[in-house]
Amino acid sequence: MKQLRLLALSALMFAGFCAKAQTNISFKDPKIFYMGRSPVRDTSAELSWTGASIAINFNGTAVKATLNDEKGLNYYNVVIDDKVTQVIKLKQGKSEYELASGLPAGKHKLELFKRTEYDWGRTWFYGFNINGKLLTPPTYKHRIEYFGDSITCGMADEDTTGKDRGDNDYENGYASYANVAARAFNADIHCISKSGIGIVISWFDYVMPDIYDKVYAHGDEKWDFSKYTPEVVVVNLFQNDSWLTRAKDHEQFKKLFGTTPPAPEFIISHYQDFIKSIRAKYPKAKIVCALGSMDASKEGSAWPGYIEKAVAGLNDKDVYTHFFAFKNTPGHPSVKEQQAMGEDLIAYIKSTFKW
Repeated sequence: MKQLRLLALSALMFAGFCAKAQTNISFKDPKIFYMGRSPVRDTSAELSWTGASIAINFNGTAVKATLNDEKGLNYYNVVIDDKVTQVIKLKQGKSEYELASGLPAGKHKLELFKRTEYDWGRTWFYGFNINGKLLTPPTYKHRIEYFGDSITCGMADEDTTGKDRGDNDYENGYASYANVAARAFNADIHCISKSGIGIVISWFDYVMPDIYDKVYAHGDEKWDFSKYTPEVVVVNLFQNDSWLTRAKDHEQFKKLFGTTPPAPEFIISHYQDFIKSIRAKYPKAKIVCALGSMDASKEGSAWPGYIEKAVAGLNDKDVYTHFFAFKNTPGHPSVKEQQAMGEDLIAYIKSTFKW
């Protein structure tokens, strides 16, 4: 009987220890690092853009997160110690999700990475429940900001059927060239991108100059650019413009141009205006005007030339051009093709900016 009492007491002590080990961490804790335009509101942190991430260093064995997803369509990568350990699809509404369990005791890094773009909905983050404790937040060596379209979003990069489906199920922004390059440089990134968007015309009724300065693309709140100053800005736009400026039957063409395609001078001046807008926000940043790797960058395309003329006319020594090689395959870049683009950009940044 005495032995049974001792066993019961030990079990209670162990249960009490486990209960104490569970630590609730508020979304406002300064040891949490938010990547991307992820505003911390009064009741939660908000994630909407591709690549918006929550990162922590912790000493422990398990982590849960409480999240509220707007539409139940977002996917997130869970990255433990720089390895993707699971992909989770969020349910609509507020739920707690197990991100990691049974980890070896000791120090770990966890990142929760939004791999889907803002039209699949916003996610609100309330906090972590950790079997352990938070450590000082992760640090990053560089800062890069991207302005891009579906290529930068990673749209359809995981669709291996050849159907090039733009569904949330096949979009993985983590595999995008933008994030491949960022990880190589240990860079904190902001990724302002949207499938179908252009500078002059989009597949819908707004363009990148309309949203580039928004906290959330479909909201009215303006982003405070003093909160984040990139060393390098990469602009990879014009793929959608290259299609739509000749699509006379498309509603946006008719709305913007009537029946006459825009002249090259019109296209070039609008590109210059957008780059000037970025320069006004970041007076010291290096701006890379990129294009590719879809057919806007293939041999014979006029669009690289438009960018070159726009950049030349800016007379800004810190604005550069870089064109990704035309991939010469149907549809959007696959994960493998995104990797090749990322390696291309890594090499370019290393050689040009000596990172």
